[in-house]
Amino acid sequence: MDFAAKAVPMTRQGLSTALQSLGMGSGEAAGLWAVFEVETAGVTQGFGFRVDRRPQILFEKHKFRQFTGGQFSRSDPDLSGSSGGYGTVAEQYSKLERAIDLCKQAGLGVEPALKSASWGIGQVMGFNHEAAGFKSAKAMVEAMVHDEDAQLHAMVSFMVDAGLDRALRAQDWERFARVYNGPSFARNQYDIKLQVQYARFSSGSSPDIEVRTAQAALLLLHFSPGKIDGVIGNRTRNAVRGFQIASGLPVTGELTGDTYGALWNAAFS
Repeated sequence: MDFAAKAVPMTRQGLSTALQSLGMGSGEAAGLWAVFEVETAGVTQGFGFRVDRRPQILFEKHKFRQFTGGQFSRSDPDLSGSSGGYGTVAEQYSKLERAIDLCKQAGLGVEPALKSASWGIGQVMGFNHEAAGFKSAKAMVEAMVHDEDAQLHAMVSFMVDAGLDRALRAQDWERFARVYNGPSFARNQYDIKLQVQYARFSSGSSPDIEVRTAQAALLLLHFSPGKIDGVIGNRTRNAVRGFQIASGLPVTGELTGDTYGALWNAAFS
């Protein structure tokens, strides 16, 4: 499979549609941003794609063992075994691609491998594809490779299917964490992290979508803006300057209309 495409960032329309699906208004995005922030910590830079334009993933070897009946546990214990031992972010696609090859050789198709990874900004597990609104893990992944709006759609569909929209609206972080993160949520302090991030975002520091889009473009164009957080800090300003110099634009370090348009065209057209 080809996992790389344009990697278009989340749009205002995509976020608005997601909030509507959750029964939330445009001013209630803090809860969703809190989930993004906590779920992507340690896996992504706050963006649903890697710099190579493939969706962010985490391969779960205990799930691969489950979906393949353990037939590869002896030959490939790093792919099929007990939980944990994830390896680095950089290793995740090599593991996935090896798992796909093993499945194809065994006549299993690609589903067991795709089901065994979590995908995109919401890190939705492939085996949750039906709850996410797709008939197969392959169909879910094929949608997710194009843009963050598709990743957001899958995430929100899963949340609604699991009743987590009610927990999110009520800021019931313990219930949300128990379902979304699993029974080990307390050990990971997932609920506490959500509460902290919700307080941060609800105080008025929600990301600016256009700034976030520019940061994503800078990342994909290898100008190193730092975290994709929708806030213009020193790293983002320096990355903007670098892009402006390379593009022959006035060097201001500011995200002007001309700079934003040039970034969009360079990264996503």
